[in-house]
Amino acid sequence: MRVTRIVDLSVPVGPGTVVYPGDPSPELQVHSTIERDGFNLLQVSMGSQSGTHVDAPFHFDADTPRIDELPLERFAGTAVVVDATAVGERGRITWEHVAPVADRLGPGTVVLLHTGWAQRYGAPAYFANPFLDADACRRMLDLGVRAFCIDAINLDETPDDDHPGEGFPVHHLIAAAGGVIGENFRNFEALDWPDPFVTFFPIALEGADGAPVRAVAMELQP
Repeated sequence: MRVTRIVDLSVPVGPGTVVYPGDPSPELQVHSTIERDGFNLLQVSMGSQSGTHVDAPFHFDADTPRIDELPLERFAGTAVVVDATAVGERGRITWEHVAPVADRLGPGTVVLLHTGWAQRYGAPAYFANPFLDADACRRMLDLGVRAFCIDAINLDETPDDDHPGEGFPVHHLIAAAGGVIGENFRNFEALDWPDPFVTFFPIALEGADGAPVRAVAMELQP
């Protein structure tokens, strides 16, 4: 097989990176310079959930695997795109949205929830994201899916003063099944070929709840 196309599904990490409310913002500081030290080197400080990232089950369940304990197979596979672009602000992604592609779901499949919300990245509306319905999540887990990625800040509803949310039910369901969640993805609209192969390998942060990833989709040809 050869790679004929690659689409970057990741957001840049820097001072302007959007973070979940209350999370630390990334900081990049010059540590060494060619002029002074003979080489360039950055000092990097950020939260484990910065930028395009993946949640380990440990993020919501202390008795489950941490990011460096998960098999790498969990972070790669043939992707199936669920079209949820019509859901809208704080809209619920239900089984009705999943049903058209349900026959393609199974063990090893990576589900990409395409909400179009990446277009709001950097705006206040980004935190009023669409979210996955718990029943739809259960049904996909029953089909063997263990990787769920969304082009928004959160797979669950993001709470605020006017919207308390539901207690992150989807995070808990996926954690209990040993699955992983990818958030802050983008460019799903560019995946206009069948069966894109997606990788989103995390940094192996020891004992961590999650880690940033460089997510890409590849078109593979014989």
